[in-house]
Amino acid sequence: MPFWQTDTGTGTGTGNGNATSSSTTTTTSSSTSSSSMSSNGNNGSQQNQSNQLGETRPSLYYSTNAMFFVTKSLLPTRRRLRLDPPNKLFFPNEPGKQVRSAIGIKNTSKSHVAFKFQTTAPKSCYMRPPGAILAPGESLIATVFKFVEPPENNERLLDQKSRVKFKIMSLKVKGEMEYVPEMFDEQKDQVAVEQILRVVFLDPECPSPALEKLKRQLDEAEAELEARKKPPEDAGPRVVVEGLVIDEWKERRERYLARQQVEVDSV
Repeated sequence: MPFWQTDTGTGTGTGNGNATSSSTTTTTSSSTSSSSMSSNGNNGSQQNQSNQLGETRPSLYYSTNAMFFVTKSLLPTRRRLRLDPPNKLFFPNEPGKQVRSAIGIKNTSKSHVAFKFQTTAPKSCYMRPPGAILAPGESLIATVFKFVEPPENNERLLDQKSRVKFKIMSLKVKGEMEYVPEMFDEQKDQVAVEQILRVVFLDPECPSPALEKLKRQLDEAEAELEARKKPPEDAGPRVVVEGLVIDEWKERRERYLARQQVEVDSV
């Protein structure tokens, strides 16, 4: 074989080998650098993601709380009292007279609850009782008095009743205590509006189930009022007009000693 081919092949082979090794080295270094860049990029992206998560967690917390309060405000208030009728007050339509309505109030919660009446016409309406404290499961019938003013300037009765409304509010209290209206002002945050009652007039000359129920409730309210007026039976010691206490045990002891004295005298 000619020498020039051998030299050329050797040179070519050597050159190719150098080129191959250099290309391999270049490829290896580039792959290493690219892998390091990719690993650095992955670490950076992970750090960025963790930073973003760390930044979004407080905002997510506050947004969750905001959604909770908004949802809570939109939910209906849990009732503490059950009313009968639930959202109306029926009055006999007798213009120029004071008429009465009645509503049953029952405590359906597991704690003592105070209730209070309010009206948009305090000059012509009042309630009996205007407020009270009910034990769990306790109920009463409240009487509402209203003066029915005669319509003026051909005013319709429908327009007159739409202006008068009543509101019943409730407040949880701790156990038995004396009712005072100021407790609703002192604990405004805990006061709940149970119901807003609208006035409905009934024709007293036209029998209806609502009118019959109203008469029955008024009779029950009067009976409850008379029962509350009766003095409680006193099982304790009796008090005389002069303020002396008559002790029955003392009387028995005195009688016993008297009998003993008689027996001693007889002996």
